[in-house]
Amino acid sequence: MGYGRLGSSEPTHSLPEPVSTIAKPSKKRKLLLLILISSLFLVASGISAAVLVRIRTRGSATSQPLLQKRPTQAISQTCQKTRFPSLCVDSLVNFPGALEAGERDLVHISVNMTLQRVSKALSGAWSISNIVMDTRVRAAYEDCLELLDDSMDQLSQSLNSVSSLSAGGAGVGSTDDVLTWLSAALTNQDTCDEGLNDVSGSVKNEMVAKLKDLTELVSNCLAIFAISSYNKDFSGIPIQNRRRLMSDGGFPLRKNGFPAWITRRERRLLQLPASQIQADIIVSKDGNGTHKTLTEAIKAAPQQSTRRTIIYVRAGRYDENLKVGRKKTNLMFIGDGKGKTVIAGSRSVWENYTTFHTATFAATGAGFIARDMTFENSAGPGKHQAVALRVGADHAVVYRCNVIGYQDTLYVHSQRQFYRECDVYGTVDFIFGNAAVVFQNCSIYARKPMPMQKNTITAQNRKDPNQNTGISIHSCRLFAQPDLEAAKSSFPTYLGRPWKLYSRVVYMMTYMGDHIHPAGWLEWNATFALDTLYYGEYMNYGPGGAVGQRIKWPGYRVITSPEEARRFTVAQFIYGSSWLPSTGVAFIAGLSV
Repeated sequence: MGYGRLGSSEPTHSLPEPVSTIAKPSKKRKLLLLILISSLFLVASGISAAVLVRIRTRGSATSQPLLQKRPTQAISQTCQKTRFPSLCVDSLVNFPGALEAGERDLVHISVNMTLQRVSKALSGAWSISNIVMDTRVRAAYEDCLELLDDSMDQLSQSLNSVSSLSAGGAGVGSTDDVLTWLSAALTNQDTCDEGLNDVSGSVKNEMVAKLKDLTELVSNCLAIFAISSYNKDFSGIPIQNRRRLMSDGGFPLRKNGFPAWITRRERRLLQLPASQIQADIIVSKDGNGTHKTLTEAIKAAPQQSTRRTIIYVRAGRYDENLKVGRKKTNLMFIGDGKGKTVIAGSRSVWENYTTFHTATFAATGAGFIARDMTFENSAGPGKHQAVALRVGADHAVVYRCNVIGYQDTLYVHSQRQFYRECDVYGTVDFIFGNAAVVFQNCSIYARKPMPMQKNTITAQNRKDPNQNTGISIHSCRLFAQPDLEAAKSSFPTYLGRPWKLYSRVVYMMTYMGDHIHPAGWLEWNATFALDTLYYGEYMNYGPGGAVGQRIKWPGYRVITSPEEARRFTVAQFIYGSSWLPSTGVAFIAGLSV
């Protein structure tokens, strides 16, 4: 997976020389961004003022002056719970209100402070936009701009929620929501850093300076919130105590396979042929729709919509690289079926894109749904990282879709995602990222890789122990494609390898073919992460599912407790605020199938 991450199982070679380019964003766009940043500062300041009035009212006349450098007991105790305590103390002692705040108020203050630091970093990054950059540097730079902008939104939502809770209100988001948003903000920063690590020069140096300490600050913010929310951890598995837990069997199902609480309209929407659905936008290459391209359709869709917008994409091959941006919320794409409606691209790192930029289709707008279509990156195994589908949208659902590529096929980047009845094809690290994601009733196909390569199905990059992220593969099937089947003895396939220190992947009740290596899992680099990762297997079956010869890493376990396994089901791992029922997609909430 991305950003020069070729690893021990992949050959290294030089990339072609980059082409010098100049990409200057418009003055109007910069002005709009600066206005947005200023507005967010005003919102954050207003929220802070409201909370700090309460703090000062509660304080005594002997409160320490705001400019005092010595931390209070509350700051010291709070910061000791973070991964970077010295930076935590230094960043809080001079922030308005922190010296008069108790531990609960420091939750709000830490989010506010982090938001302002991210805003400053984004403003500073925009200030160098007119510098001449080669193609690869420009791609890494633009990744950071997009990711910082997304983090601003996630931190703003978190601030609104914790401020309401701190003031005694109900909050605009649940504990799960805030953990998801803060986890995603940390993942965004990690992705930005990965892209910069793969380039050199003055732009990189400028960006590194502007982003200094940002990863650590977001990590501290996440830690302070996670601990204050009283989330317990069961052997590294988040247990959301504040949600209504489902029974082992999940919700009752109707005979047609949909949960009983799905409305008649929603069931009809999911069951009807695409041609019979009343779509808001119709894409057809022959001109018989409202638009001929998906690019035009996405542009025409409303922004920040709370209403579901249905985009019907008629059969055909659409050679487009597409992005559903953060402001394009609640879009549902419906095709005519796997292999009939095909969205295809061929970008790769070989052509000086970052892995993040190679995606044929990228979605970050919350509430994204795709149904009955194919996403493909046809770059081939020789061009290494080449993403077919990248999803960073919260509450995303991908239903009855093909995702086809080789290395780095499906980038489950961040936030909460659900995949059902999908077929995913690839070679090296072909399901990767740091979302909280469940795959259910999917078929996962390993293909023949390049010579000397080893197939790895997952590469999960959970970087921080407080992130509520991981990959859960539940009631799926692992197969070898015919090209690999004929040569599987020469190209072993593994369940995954740890991209980052706290990598977390679980396979449950899944069929595994004999192409799966008896050891099951592959090292990333010698002993890296072997005692901090969480890799689990529960009641898998098939010739590749035997666990007798599995690796003996400290972080690997054969799960025997149903209670432990349930932590990775839809009900407990990604269910959150009951978002899946509203999508109308059938799912199993618990372990039963």
